[in-house]
Amino acid sequence: MLTIGKLGKSAHVKVPTIRYYEQIGLLPEAERSSGNQRLYGRGALDRLSFIRHARELGFPLDAIRDLLGLSDRPDQPCDAVDSIAKAQLLAVEGRIARLLTLKSELERMVAQCAGGRVEDCRVIEVLGNHAHCAAEHGRDLKQVSE
Repeated sequence: MLTIGKLGKSAHVKVPTIRYYEQIGLLPEAERSSGNQRLYGRGALDRLSFIRHARELGFPLDAIRDLLGLSDRPDQPCDAVDSIAKAQLLAVEGRIARLLTLKSELERMVAQCAGGRVEDCRVIEVLGNHAHCAAEHGRDLKQVSE
């Protein structure tokens, strides 16, 4: 059995994150020692590692919840799993496209900068007036940073 600190170190996840995952039901509540300390078995470590890896791949928590539910029923067809993974792939491709648009706009701004004084700086000018941008990107900024 692992304490919450040892579980976190083993899975490379911070203790508050483990508590949060328990709170939202991604991890089952831990057993408790006689001193009321959380104790976790191998199953919790495997589940936490699964969650961490899915988060690294950008899956939202709701999708991870669905994937965990599906993984708890291994005898089922994996169509639903494939569907969730395909949706995540489409989301990643969309973010990449938005990032490439942002990269292009930033490269254009920097290339147009003459390196003179700030009062004549093209970067400042473009940032101050979205109409100088070559592409629409304002609404995508929040989505890209998520």
